[in-house]
Amino acid sequence: MGFFWFLVFSALVLLPSAFVESEVHGNPTLWINGSIQLSLYHVQSLDSSLTSTSTSTLTLSDMLAKDEERVRAIQSRLENNVDKSSEGTSVFPKALGGARPTKVPVKSGLPIGTLNYFVKIGLGTPPKYFSLVIDSGSSLNWLQCQPCKVSCHQQVDPLFDPSASKTYKRFSCSSPQCSSVKGATLNDPLCETSSNTCVYRATYGDRSISEGYLSQDVLTLNPSETLANFIYGCGQNNVGLFGRSAGFLGLANNELSLLAQLSTKYGNAFSYCLPTSFSSNPANSGKFLGFLSIGSSLLATSSYKFTPTLKNPANPDLYFLDLTALTVAGKPLGVAASSYKMPTIIDSGTVITRLPPSVYAALKGAFVNILSKRYKQVPAISLFDACFAGNVKNALGVPEIQLIFGGGADLTLRAPNTLLYLEEDGATCLAFAATSGNIAIIGNYQQQTFTVAYDVSNSKIGFAAGGCQ
Repeated sequence: MGFFWFLVFSALVLLPSAFVESEVHGNPTLWINGSIQLSLYHVQSLDSSLTSTSTSTLTLSDMLAKDEERVRAIQSRLENNVDKSSEGTSVFPKALGGARPTKVPVKSGLPIGTLNYFVKIGLGTPPKYFSLVIDSGSSLNWLQCQPCKVSCHQQVDPLFDPSASKTYKRFSCSSPQCSSVKGATLNDPLCETSSNTCVYRATYGDRSISEGYLSQDVLTLNPSETLANFIYGCGQNNVGLFGRSAGFLGLANNELSLLAQLSTKYGNAFSYCLPTSFSSNPANSGKFLGFLSIGSSLLATSSYKFTPTLKNPANPDLYFLDLTALTVAGKPLGVAASSYKMPTIIDSGTVITRLPPSVYAALKGAFVNILSKRYKQVPAISLFDACFAGNVKNALGVPEIQLIFGGGADLTLRAPNTLLYLEEDGATCLAFAATSGNIAIIGNYQQQTFTVAYDVSNSKIGFAAGGCQ
Protein backbone atom coordinates (compact mmCIF):
# COMPACT_ATOMS: atom_id res chain seq x y z
CA MET A 1 0.00 0.00 0.00
CA GLY A 2 1.04 3.60 -0.43
CA PHE A 3 1.19 4.18 3.30
CA PHE A 4 4.70 5.42 3.80
CA TRP A 5 4.76 6.47 7.43
CA PHE A 6 6.98 3.70 8.64
CA LEU A 7 10.22 4.96 10.02
CA VAL A 8 13.85 4.15 9.35
CA PHE A 9 15.85 3.94 12.51
CA SER A 10 19.64 3.50 12.88
CA ALA A 11 22.39 3.69 15.43
CA LEU A 12 24.54 6.80 15.65
CA VAL A 13 25.63 9.31 18.23
CA LEU A 14 28.16 11.87 17.03
CA LEU A 15 30.96 12.94 19.34
CA PRO A 16 33.83 15.21 18.26
CA SER A 17 36.69 12.78 18.04
CA ALA A 18 38.72 10.64 15.73
CA PHE A 19 37.12 7.39 14.74
CA VAL A 20 37.93 4.01 13.30
CA GLU A 21 35.64 2.56 10.67
CA SER A 22 34.87 -1.13 10.34
CA GLU A 23 32.00 -3.33 9.28
CA VAL A 24 29.96 -5.56 11.57
CA HIS A 25 27.40 -7.94 10.13
CA GLY A 26 27.05 -5.94 6.95
CA ASN A 27 26.63 -2.57 8.70
CA PRO A 28 29.26 0.20 8.72
CA THR A 29 30.51 0.71 12.26
CA LEU A 30 32.30 3.75 13.71
CA TRP A 31 34.26 3.73 16.94
CA ILE A 32 33.96 7.25 18.39
CA ASN A 33 35.40 8.06 21.82
CA GLY A 34 34.96 4.46 22.85
CA SER A 35 31.37 4.27 21.65
CA ILE A 36 29.90 2.52 18.65
CA GLN A 37 27.97 4.00 15.77
CA LEU A 38 26.20 1.72 13.32
CA SER A 39 24.42 3.25 10.36
CA LEU A 40 21.09 1.94 9.14
CA TYR A 41 19.42 2.48 5.82
CA HIS A 42 15.97 2.19 4.36
CA VAL A 43 14.78 -1.25 3.35
CA GLN A 44 15.47 -0.57 -0.32
CA SER A 45 19.19 -0.49 0.41
CA LEU A 46 19.23 -3.53 2.68
CA ASP A 47 20.72 -6.84 1.69
CA SER A 48 18.71 -9.29 -0.37
CA SER A 49 17.85 -11.47 2.62
CA LEU A 50 15.52 -8.70 3.78
CA THR A 51 14.40 -7.15 0.53
CA SER A 52 13.36 -10.54 -0.75
CA THR A 53 10.67 -10.59 1.93
CA SER A 54 10.09 -6.88 2.12
CA THR A 55 6.45 -6.87 1.03
CA SER A 56 4.22 -6.69 4.08
CA THR A 57 1.05 -8.75 4.13
CA LEU A 58 -0.57 -6.34 6.59
CA THR A 59 -3.18 -3.92 5.25
CA LEU A 60 -3.65 -0.36 6.48
CA SER A 61 -6.67 -1.54 8.43
CA ASP A 62 -4.59 -4.30 10.05
CA MET A 63 -1.92 -1.83 11.07
CA LEU A 64 -4.31 0.71 12.55
CA ALA A 65 -6.25 -2.05 14.28
CA LYS A 66 -3.02 -3.28 15.85
CA ASP A 67 -2.23 0.22 17.08
CA GLU A 68 -5.76 0.61 18.46
CA GLU A 69 -5.59 -2.75 20.25
CA ARG A 70 -2.35 -1.71 21.92
CA VAL A 71 -3.88 1.56 23.06
CA ARG A 72 -6.90 -0.21 24.54
CA ALA A 73 -4.66 -2.62 26.42
CA ILE A 74 -2.52 0.22 27.78
CA GLN A 75 -5.63 2.09 28.83
CA SER A 76 -6.99 -0.96 30.61
CA ARG A 77 -3.66 -1.40 32.39
CA LEU A 78 -3.46 2.26 33.45
CA GLU A 79 -7.00 2.16 34.77
CA ASN A 80 -6.07 -0.92 36.81
CA ASN A 81 -8.60 -3.07 35.02
CA VAL A 82 -8.09 -6.59 33.75
CA ASP A 83 -6.68 -6.64 30.25
CA LYS A 84 -9.20 -8.80 28.46
CA SER A 85 -6.90 -9.24 25.49
CA SER A 86 -4.51 -11.35 27.55
CA GLU A 87 -7.02 -13.45 29.48
CA GLY A 88 -7.44 -17.15 28.99
CA THR A 89 -5.52 -20.29 29.62
CA SER A 90 -2.21 -21.02 28.01
CA VAL A 91 -2.36 -22.64 24.60
CA PHE A 92 1.02 -24.16 25.31
CA PRO A 93 1.02 -27.97 25.64
CA LYS A 94 0.56 -29.20 29.20
CA ALA A 95 3.98 -30.86 29.04
CA LEU A 96 5.59 -27.44 28.70
CA GLY A 97 4.19 -26.54 31.93
CA GLY A 98 29.02 4.00 33.80
CA ALA A 99 31.16 2.40 31.22
CA ARG A 100 31.28 3.51 27.65
CA PRO A 101 27.91 3.64 25.91
CA THR A 102 27.07 1.43 23.00
CA LYS A 103 24.78 1.73 20.02
CA VAL A 104 23.01 -0.96 18.04
CA PRO A 105 21.45 -0.64 14.57
CA VAL A 106 17.69 -0.20 14.50
CA LYS A 107 15.73 -0.76 11.33
CA SER A 108 12.35 0.19 9.95
CA GLY A 109 9.77 -2.51 10.59
CA LEU A 110 8.40 -2.27 7.04
CA PRO A 111 10.38 -5.20 5.59
CA ILE A 112 9.29 -7.48 8.42
CA GLY A 113 5.63 -6.50 8.38
CA THR A 114 5.37 -4.47 11.58
CA LEU A 115 4.81 -0.81 12.39
CA ASN A 116 7.72 -0.51 14.76
CA TYR A 117 11.52 -0.70 14.77
CA PHE A 118 13.97 -3.53 15.00
CA VAL A 119 17.61 -4.11 15.80
CA LYS A 120 19.97 -6.76 14.51
CA ILE A 121 21.61 -8.46 17.46
CA GLY A 122 23.62 -11.64 17.83
CA LEU A 123 22.75 -14.50 20.15
CA GLY A 124 24.59 -17.66 21.12
CA THR A 125 28.10 -19.03 20.64
CA PRO A 126 28.95 -18.66 17.82
CA PRO A 127 26.56 -15.70 17.42
CA LYS A 128 23.68 -15.80 14.97
CA TYR A 129 21.97 -12.51 14.11
CA PHE A 130 18.26 -11.77 14.39
CA SER A 131 15.82 -8.92 13.73
CA LEU A 132 14.13 -8.07 17.04
CA VAL A 133 11.53 -5.34 17.55
CA ILE A 134 12.35 -2.84 20.30
CA ASP A 135 9.58 -1.71 22.64
CA SER A 136 9.79 0.83 25.46
CA GLY A 137 6.44 -0.40 26.77
CA SER A 138 7.40 -4.02 27.44
CA SER A 139 10.12 -5.78 29.39
CA LEU A 140 10.71 -9.38 28.37
CA ASN A 141 13.20 -10.17 25.63
CA TRP A 142 12.32 -13.17 23.48
CA LEU A 143 12.81 -14.71 20.07
CA GLN A 144 11.46 -17.73 18.21
CA CYS A 145 13.39 -20.94 18.78
CA GLN A 146 13.62 -24.39 17.30
CA PRO A 147 11.94 -26.85 17.54
CA CYS A 148 8.85 -24.55 17.73
CA LYS A 149 6.78 -27.11 19.61
CA VAL A 150 3.49 -25.34 18.86
CA SER A 151 3.71 -22.43 16.43
CA CYS A 152 6.20 -19.99 14.90
CA HIS A 153 5.36 -17.20 12.48
CA GLN A 154 7.40 -16.62 9.34
CA GLN A 155 10.49 -14.47 9.95
CA VAL A 156 13.24 -13.01 7.78
CA ASP A 157 16.00 -14.77 9.70
CA PRO A 158 16.51 -18.51 10.22
CA LEU A 159 15.06 -19.72 13.52
CA PHE A 160 17.43 -19.71 16.46
CA ASP A 161 18.68 -23.20 17.24
CA PRO A 162 19.62 -23.43 20.93
CA SER A 163 21.37 -26.76 20.38
CA ALA A 164 23.87 -25.00 18.08
CA SER A 165 24.99 -22.61 20.82
CA LYS A 166 27.74 -23.71 23.20
CA THR A 167 26.59 -21.26 25.88
CA TYR A 168 22.81 -21.77 25.90
CA LYS A 169 21.05 -22.76 29.11
CA ARG A 170 17.51 -22.84 30.53
CA PHE A 171 16.37 -21.69 33.95
CA SER A 172 14.78 -24.03 36.45
CA CYS A 173 11.30 -23.47 37.86
CA SER A 174 12.76 -22.59 41.27
CA SER A 175 15.32 -20.06 40.00
CA PRO A 176 15.02 -16.39 41.04
CA GLN A 177 14.97 -15.49 37.35
CA CYS A 178 11.81 -17.55 36.93
CA SER A 179 10.23 -15.67 39.82
CA SER A 180 10.95 -12.42 37.97
CA VAL A 181 8.86 -13.40 34.97
CA LYS A 182 5.59 -12.11 36.41
CA GLY A 183 6.99 -8.62 36.91
CA ALA A 184 8.16 -8.54 33.30
CA THR A 185 5.08 -10.08 31.66
CA LEU A 186 2.24 -9.59 34.20
CA ASN A 187 1.66 -13.33 33.86
CA ASP A 188 2.67 -16.02 36.34
CA PRO A 189 5.47 -18.31 35.13
CA LEU A 190 4.63 -21.92 34.40
CA CYS A 191 6.75 -25.01 34.87
CA GLU A 192 7.54 -27.89 32.57
CA THR A 193 7.78 -30.44 35.36
CA SER A 194 9.36 -33.19 33.29
CA SER A 195 12.49 -31.08 32.75
CA ASN A 196 12.10 -28.62 35.64
CA THR A 197 12.18 -25.76 33.12
CA CYS A 198 10.69 -22.31 33.68
CA VAL A 199 8.07 -21.32 31.09
CA TYR A 200 7.13 -17.69 30.39
CA ARG A 201 3.98 -16.30 28.80
CA ALA A 202 4.16 -12.81 27.29
CA THR A 203 0.92 -11.20 26.12
CA TYR A 204 0.55 -7.97 24.15
CA GLY A 205 -2.13 -5.37 23.65
CA ASP A 206 -2.85 -6.48 20.08
CA ARG A 207 -3.72 -9.99 21.37
CA SER A 208 -0.37 -11.42 20.31
CA ILE A 209 1.35 -13.91 22.60
CA SER A 210 4.70 -15.61 22.99
CA GLU A 211 5.33 -18.63 25.21
CA GLY A 212 8.47 -20.61 25.72
CA TYR A 213 11.45 -21.44 27.89
CA LEU A 214 13.15 -18.78 30.02
CA SER A 215 16.75 -18.99 28.83
CA GLN A 216 20.22 -17.48 29.00
CA ASP A 217 22.96 -17.04 26.42
CA VAL A 218 25.59 -14.64 25.11
CA LEU A 219 24.22 -11.43 23.59
CA THR A 220 26.40 -9.86 20.88
CA LEU A 221 25.93 -6.22 19.92
CA ASN A 222 29.12 -6.35 17.86
CA PRO A 223 32.21 -8.58 18.14
CA SER A 224 33.71 -6.41 20.89
CA GLU A 225 30.51 -5.71 22.86
CA THR A 226 28.87 -8.75 24.42
CA LEU A 227 26.84 -9.70 27.48
CA ALA A 228 27.61 -13.19 28.75
CA ASN A 229 24.45 -13.96 30.74
CA PHE A 230 21.66 -12.39 28.73
CA ILE A 231 18.21 -13.52 29.93
CA TYR A 232 15.48 -13.98 27.32
CA GLY A 233 12.61 -16.20 26.30
CA CYS A 234 13.11 -19.00 23.79
CA GLY A 235 9.69 -18.94 22.12
CA GLN A 236 7.93 -22.18 21.28
CA ASN A 237 4.45 -20.73 20.65
CA ASN A 238 4.30 -17.31 19.04
CA VAL A 239 0.99 -16.10 17.65
CA GLY A 240 -0.01 -12.62 16.54
CA LEU A 241 1.02 -9.53 14.60
CA PHE A 242 4.77 -9.76 14.99
CA GLY A 243 5.32 -9.38 11.27
CA ARG A 244 8.47 -11.19 10.15
CA SER A 245 10.54 -10.20 13.14
CA ALA A 246 12.26 -12.87 15.19
CA GLY A 247 10.93 -11.48 18.47
CA PHE A 248 11.03 -8.57 20.91
CA LEU A 249 13.54 -6.60 22.98
CA GLY A 250 12.09 -4.74 25.95
CA LEU A 251 13.30 -1.29 27.01
CA ALA A 252 10.87 -0.80 29.88
CA ASN A 253 12.01 -0.14 33.44
CA ASN A 254 12.17 -3.75 34.63
CA GLU A 255 15.01 -6.00 35.79
CA LEU A 256 14.62 -8.40 32.84
CA SER A 257 14.55 -5.73 30.13
CA LEU A 258 17.41 -5.21 27.68
CA LEU A 259 18.13 -1.85 29.28
CA ALA A 260 18.37 -3.23 32.81
CA GLN A 261 20.62 -6.09 31.77
CA LEU A 262 23.02 -3.72 29.99
CA SER A 263 22.85 -0.96 32.60
CA THR A 264 25.58 -2.34 34.85
CA LYS A 265 28.04 -2.04 31.99
CA TYR A 266 26.81 1.08 30.19
CA GLY A 267 24.60 2.99 32.62
CA ASN A 268 20.86 3.02 33.17
CA ALA A 269 19.89 5.22 30.24
CA PHE A 270 19.14 5.07 26.54
CA SER A 271 18.22 7.47 23.77
CA TYR A 272 16.91 7.26 20.25
CA CYS A 273 15.99 9.38 17.27
CA LEU A 274 13.24 8.35 14.86
CA PRO A 275 13.77 9.92 11.45
CA THR A 276 11.11 11.25 9.13
CA SER A 277 9.05 8.88 7.03
CA PHE A 278 11.13 7.53 4.23
CA SER A 279 10.78 8.25 0.58
CA SER A 280 9.58 5.63 -1.89
CA ASN A 281 12.40 6.72 -4.18
CA PRO A 282 15.34 4.27 -3.80
CA ALA A 283 17.75 7.12 -4.52
CA ASN A 284 16.70 8.70 -1.22
CA SER A 285 16.75 5.52 0.84
CA GLY A 286 20.07 6.22 2.53
CA LYS A 287 19.27 9.76 3.63
CA PHE A 288 17.02 9.00 6.57
CA LEU A 289 19.18 8.00 9.52
CA GLY A 290 18.36 7.70 13.18
CA PHE A 291 19.85 5.90 16.16
CA LEU A 292 19.42 3.87 19.30
CA SER A 293 22.06 4.50 21.93
CA ILE A 294 22.47 2.61 25.19
CA GLY A 295 24.58 4.36 27.80
CA SER A 296 24.36 7.24 30.25
CA SER A 297 27.54 9.07 29.26
CA LEU A 298 26.01 10.33 26.01
CA LEU A 299 23.16 12.22 27.69
CA ALA A 300 25.28 15.36 27.85
CA THR A 301 26.00 15.42 24.12
CA SER A 302 22.84 17.28 23.15
CA SER A 303 20.85 20.26 24.44
CA TYR A 304 17.99 18.32 25.97
CA LYS A 305 14.99 19.87 27.64
CA PHE A 306 14.22 17.46 30.46
CA THR A 307 10.94 16.66 32.16
CA PRO A 308 10.70 14.50 35.29
CA THR A 309 9.17 11.08 34.91
CA LEU A 310 6.29 10.42 37.29
CA LYS A 311 6.01 7.50 39.66
CA ASN A 312 3.15 5.06 39.19
CA PRO A 313 3.47 2.18 41.69
CA ALA A 314 0.82 0.18 39.86
CA ASN A 315 2.80 0.40 36.60
CA PRO A 316 6.44 1.02 37.59
CA ASP A 317 7.92 -0.21 34.31
CA LEU A 318 6.19 2.34 32.05
CA TYR A 319 7.51 5.86 31.43
CA PHE A 320 5.01 8.46 32.69
CA LEU A 321 5.22 12.17 31.88
CA ASP A 322 3.53 15.32 33.17
CA LEU A 323 1.70 16.76 30.15
CA THR A 324 0.63 20.25 31.24
CA ALA A 325 -0.71 21.93 28.09
CA LEU A 326 -1.18 21.84 24.32
CA THR A 327 -1.11 24.77 21.95
CA VAL A 328 -2.09 25.19 18.29
CA ALA A 329 -0.38 28.03 16.39
CA GLY A 330 0.92 29.28 19.73
CA LYS A 331 -2.51 29.51 21.36
CA PRO A 332 -3.48 27.26 24.31
CA LEU A 333 -6.43 24.96 23.82
CA GLY A 334 -9.64 26.15 25.43
CA VAL A 335 -9.78 23.39 28.03
CA ALA A 336 -9.50 23.50 31.80
CA ALA A 337 -6.08 22.84 33.36
CA SER A 338 -7.63 19.83 35.10
CA SER A 339 -8.12 18.20 31.68
CA TYR A 340 -4.38 17.52 31.60
CA LYS A 341 -4.36 15.74 34.97
CA MET A 342 -4.27 12.30 33.41
CA PRO A 343 -1.86 9.36 33.17
CA THR A 344 0.42 10.11 30.22
CA ILE A 345 3.04 7.71 28.91
CA ILE A 346 5.59 7.94 26.13
CA ASP A 347 5.73 4.73 24.12
CA SER A 348 7.83 3.63 21.16
CA GLY A 349 5.35 0.87 20.31
CA THR A 350 2.29 3.09 19.86
CA VAL A 351 2.33 4.86 16.52
CA ILE A 352 -0.34 7.59 16.71
CA THR A 353 -0.54 9.88 19.75
CA ARG A 354 -3.78 9.48 21.70
CA LEU A 355 -5.48 12.12 23.85
CA PRO A 356 -8.57 12.11 26.09
CA PRO A 357 -11.76 12.97 24.16
CA SER A 358 -12.11 16.50 25.54
CA VAL A 359 -8.50 17.43 24.81
CA TYR A 360 -8.53 15.79 21.38
CA ALA A 361 -11.77 17.55 20.45
CA ALA A 362 -10.25 20.92 21.34
CA LEU A 363 -7.05 20.11 19.42
CA LYS A 364 -8.97 18.95 16.36
CA GLY A 365 -11.26 21.98 16.45
CA ALA A 366 -8.42 24.50 16.65
CA PHE A 367 -6.37 22.73 13.98
CA VAL A 368 -9.24 22.25 11.53
CA ASN A 369 -10.41 25.83 12.03
CA ILE A 370 -7.07 27.03 10.67
CA LEU A 371 -6.38 24.49 7.95
CA SER A 372 -9.93 24.26 6.55
CA LYS A 373 -9.68 27.88 5.43
CA ARG A 374 -7.08 26.77 2.89
CA TYR A 375 -7.88 23.12 2.13
CA LYS A 376 -11.02 21.08 1.52
CA GLN A 377 -12.04 18.63 4.23
CA VAL A 378 -12.91 15.04 3.32
CA PRO A 379 -14.67 12.27 5.29
CA ALA A 380 -12.91 10.36 8.05
CA ILE A 381 -10.45 7.60 7.11
CA SER A 382 -10.13 4.77 9.61
CA LEU A 383 -9.38 6.28 13.04
CA PHE A 384 -8.55 9.70 11.52
CA ASP A 385 -11.45 12.16 11.49
CA ALA A 386 -9.69 15.39 10.49
CA CYS A 387 -8.68 14.84 6.87
CA PHE A 388 -8.08 17.09 3.87
CA ALA A 389 -8.02 16.46 0.13
CA GLY A 390 -4.64 15.94 -1.49
CA ASN A 391 -1.14 16.03 -0.09
CA VAL A 392 -1.00 19.13 2.09
CA LYS A 393 1.71 17.82 4.41
CA ASN A 394 4.30 20.16 2.89
CA ALA A 395 1.88 22.97 2.11
CA LEU A 396 1.82 26.45 3.59
CA GLY A 397 -0.24 27.42 6.57
CA VAL A 398 -0.01 24.20 8.62
CA PRO A 399 -0.13 25.32 12.26
CA GLU A 400 2.39 24.10 14.81
CA ILE A 401 1.19 21.90 17.66
CA GLN A 402 3.15 22.11 20.89
CA LEU A 403 3.05 19.53 23.67
CA ILE A 404 4.27 21.13 26.89
CA PHE A 405 5.53 19.09 29.85
CA GLY A 406 6.40 19.81 33.46
CA GLY A 407 9.89 21.17 33.99
CA GLY A 408 9.87 23.23 30.80
CA ALA A 409 10.31 20.48 28.21
CA ASP A 410 8.24 20.50 25.05
CA LEU A 411 7.72 18.91 21.68
CA THR A 412 7.09 21.57 19.05
CA LEU A 413 5.54 19.68 16.18
CA ARG A 414 5.41 20.88 12.60
CA ALA A 415 3.64 19.32 9.64
CA PRO A 416 5.87 16.22 9.32
CA ASN A 417 4.90 15.26 12.89
CA THR A 418 1.26 16.31 12.79
CA LEU A 419 -0.02 15.35 9.35
CA LEU A 420 -0.06 11.95 7.67
CA TYR A 421 -0.47 11.63 3.91
CA LEU A 422 -2.42 8.53 2.90
CA GLU A 423 -1.36 8.09 -0.71
CA GLU A 424 -3.94 5.45 -1.61
CA ASP A 425 -6.77 7.63 -0.32
CA GLY A 426 -5.37 10.85 -1.74
CA ALA A 427 -5.86 12.62 1.56
CA THR A 428 -3.86 14.07 4.44
CA CYS A 429 -5.05 13.56 8.01
CA LEU A 430 -4.28 14.93 11.44
CA ALA A 431 -2.12 12.20 13.01
CA PHE A 432 -3.75 12.25 16.45
CA ALA A 433 -6.71 10.32 17.82
CA ALA A 434 -8.89 10.15 20.92
CA THR A 435 -8.86 7.46 23.59
CA SER A 436 -12.05 6.19 25.17
CA GLY A 437 -10.93 7.39 28.61
CA ASN A 438 -8.80 9.85 30.52
CA ILE A 439 -5.30 8.83 29.44
CA ALA A 440 -2.73 10.07 26.93
CA ILE A 441 -0.04 8.21 24.98
CA ILE A 442 2.76 10.01 23.13
CA GLY A 443 3.26 7.87 20.04
CA ASN A 444 6.29 7.37 17.84
CA TYR A 445 5.00 9.41 14.89
CA GLN A 446 5.11 12.57 17.00
CA GLN A 447 8.63 11.71 18.21
CA GLN A 448 10.17 11.77 14.73
CA THR A 449 13.45 13.72 14.31
CA PHE A 450 13.69 14.46 18.06
CA THR A 451 16.35 12.82 20.15
CA VAL A 452 14.48 11.33 23.09
CA ALA A 453 16.68 10.52 26.09
CA TYR A 454 15.52 8.21 28.89
CA ASP A 455 17.65 8.97 31.95
CA VAL A 456 16.21 6.17 34.05
CA SER A 457 18.70 6.57 36.88
CA ASN A 458 17.68 10.18 37.43
CA SER A 459 13.97 9.75 36.61
CA LYS A 460 13.75 12.17 33.72
CA ILE A 461 13.21 12.21 29.97
CA GLY A 462 14.68 14.79 27.63
CA PHE A 463 13.87 16.04 24.14
CA ALA A 464 16.24 17.68 21.67
CA ALA A 465 15.12 18.88 18.28
CA GLY A 466 16.97 18.05 15.10
CA GLY A 467 18.50 14.78 16.26
CA CYS A 468 18.12 13.21 12.83
CA GLN A 469 16.43 13.83 9.49
